[in-house]
Amino acid sequence: MSKAVTSFVLIAVLGGLLMVLSLAVARHDYPFGMVGVRRLEGIASPQNFVPLAALYFFSAMLMMILPLKAASMVLVNAADALMWTAIALFAAIVGCVLARWAFGQSSIVRVLWDWRFLFAMAIVGCHLALNALRRNVLLRSLAFAGFAALTLACLFWDFTLR
Repeated sequence: MSKAVTSFVLIAVLGGLLMVLSLAVARHDYPFGMVGVRRLEGIASPQNFVPLAALYFFSAMLMMILPLKAASMVLVNAADALMWTAIALFAAIVGCVLARWAFGQSSIVRVLWDWRFLFAMAIVGCHLALNALRRNVLLRSLAFAGFAALTLACLFWDFTLR
């Protein structure tokens, strides 16, 4: 857990510094600054978490039914990477928002209240609970059904709020 927090903080600081650099260059009327801002905002958007969550929940679903050796391969090569990706993307978003807030755009903080960030928190929460879910056959069966439902919801459900 401390490794996740440390990674989150470091990526948020680095993303914030890059956004500060881009905003400072843009403030001096260089067009390259806005290119950097657009690129950072392109990766830092909450809609990126829905397909990422679908991939993660599918890999978690597979880990519930696969034998131990195959499940460990899925864990190391898929689930861990997806969890770290969710942490990195969310940290980049937080860093960019804080940098914009430091440059006087106080209304930008509302971006962090987007409900789609719950997908990133669900990925990290499920990853922390995976070990406990695999210990019991009943929990493993329930987790398989839950992860299957979450995968299908993330993949096919239209999460637009009207």
